[in-house]
Amino acid sequence: MGENLDRLSANLAKMEELSQRMVTALSSRPASDAGLEGPGPELYMKAGMAYWHEMMTNPAKLMENQVQYWGEALTHFMEAQQELARGSLHAPEDDGPEDKRFQNPMWKSHPYFNFIKQQYLISAQAIERAIADLDNLPPRDKQRVEFFARQIIDLFAPTNFLATNPDALERAVETDGASLVQGLENLVRDIEANRGAILPTLSDPEAFTLGQNIGTAKGSVVFRNEMMELIQFAPTTEQVHRTPIVVLPPWINKFYILDLKESNSLIRWIVDQGYTLFVVSWKNPDTSYADTSLDDYVEKGYLEAIATAKAITGEKQINAIGYCIAGTTLAAVLSLLKKRKDNSIKSATFFTALTDFSEQGEFTPFLDDDFVDAIERQVTSEGILGSHLMSRTFSFLRANDLVYGPAVRSYMMGEAPPAFDLLFWNGDSTNLPGRMAVQYLRDLCQGNKLALGELQILGETLSLSDVTLPVCSIACETDHIAAWPDVYRGLVQFASKDKTFILSESGHIAGIVNPPTKKKYGHYTNTFVSGTPEEWRESATYNQGSWWPMWERWIAPRSGAMVPARTPGEVAGFEPLGDAPGTYVLEKAAG
Repeated sequence: MGENLDRLSANLAKMEELSQRMVTALSSRPASDAGLEGPGPELYMKAGMAYWHEMMTNPAKLMENQVQYWGEALTHFMEAQQELARGSLHAPEDDGPEDKRFQNPMWKSHPYFNFIKQQYLISAQAIERAIADLDNLPPRDKQRVEFFARQIIDLFAPTNFLATNPDALERAVETDGASLVQGLENLVRDIEANRGAILPTLSDPEAFTLGQNIGTAKGSVVFRNEMMELIQFAPTTEQVHRTPIVVLPPWINKFYILDLKESNSLIRWIVDQGYTLFVVSWKNPDTSYADTSLDDYVEKGYLEAIATAKAITGEKQINAIGYCIAGTTLAAVLSLLKKRKDNSIKSATFFTALTDFSEQGEFTPFLDDDFVDAIERQVTSEGILGSHLMSRTFSFLRANDLVYGPAVRSYMMGEAPPAFDLLFWNGDSTNLPGRMAVQYLRDLCQGNKLALGELQILGETLSLSDVTLPVCSIACETDHIAAWPDVYRGLVQFASKDKTFILSESGHIAGIVNPPTKKKYGHYTNTFVSGTPEEWRESATYNQGSWWPMWERWIAPRSGAMVPARTPGEVAGFEPLGDAPGTYVLEKAAG
């Protein structure tokens, strides 16, 4: 007993020390633009006016919602009271839908925790119904109100608070408070690492080392400029297709998402199929890149990578792959080359790439002027769009999975973050040059200028309708960043006669990084690529397993005859500058 008290006292002393560190860390948070913290006052005014209009024109509907809420809350309260009056220390029967936040049996069996859970769910449903009934609110504004209301609902879940989380309380008792001490240590560590902001670490930062146990495909950096390193990967077959492949990953993240481990490396798999593969590794910009534009990414990134791959292989054409934002830009590059009568690209493949932004999906809350204006003010001040802001934005699109769930496990349960390669990569994010970030948001996301034929790059006016070469687009069924119907709508606008669309199961990352050996997610195909996304989906064929072999059957006929394999460094003037994964990928983002 004395030993337990001594340990408890030591833990309390440690918590006092950590609390002082936390206060210091929180006070070090730099001032940020209020527009980055939430919607502008105009949205609140619109929502308030819409609610007032409903109250004036249809008071019965609002009263019905209130009565329903009161009825559900009071009914559950009375049921709980009746159980206690019978001397039963059990909750009323709970046959509600399963929610992974409430997996502990006590959420159903214990009267205290069950009452809290049920009242929370009843209140959450009442808020959702109230917003759904705002018929006088424009659809875009309504979507934003729904998003920010969901953020509040998720924040106030009882699982997020120690006094109402049975898992955390049980762990604290079992460990004599040690779990809370460790949790506070984890919290202070994250606050100190994120410039005073609270954003949980998702993966053990010490578990992986690039080039050793992640991003280990063999290759060499064969070209480097201020924008990118170009990596040529070593062949694994005696012969390769004549036409090389150049992969352009998004500069919002790092390229090794395509080379996490041997078992799920798309880079290794493409090389193993007999292709000469080049992959761009983008520079992680600092404030000296403040004036870098989309034009610079095209000229010093895309065009240099294509020219270098052609020079090394001696070929007149390459096949290009663009992932996410890099796929969007690849579409613009195809238009640019068409204008210049340059046939350097034989075919183009797009991974989860939006080219028509008329619908903005779950990013709608962040693409109105209040938020984009704040970003413009921020990058004007700092020169870059810091990685911490983008990480936070992406995380709150899936708040329960990427914010609150990890926070509960780390800060209340005292658990160490897992050694998970995908989450390690997710936390290894990059900055964006200020000028490019604003240009992308204004011209593409808000202005939709590429689809409208109005995008200006390197002195040319670009359009999707300029693209006439063979294209293949892979989208993902549950992608919350690039919704597949929006990806499809962009592809339909290409003027290419040879268009292929593949719909993979799963999301933005897992749907792409889906090796055939796992046999986990299937995909849909349909030779008919026109009309609406719904029409395409209705007549599509489901295929078991990864889309990778399907795509390889598409790219092979467009890749020429077989020739002896090419080894990085064998061409004079392109001697290796270092081994893969290179140096740019090792640079850490500011903030």
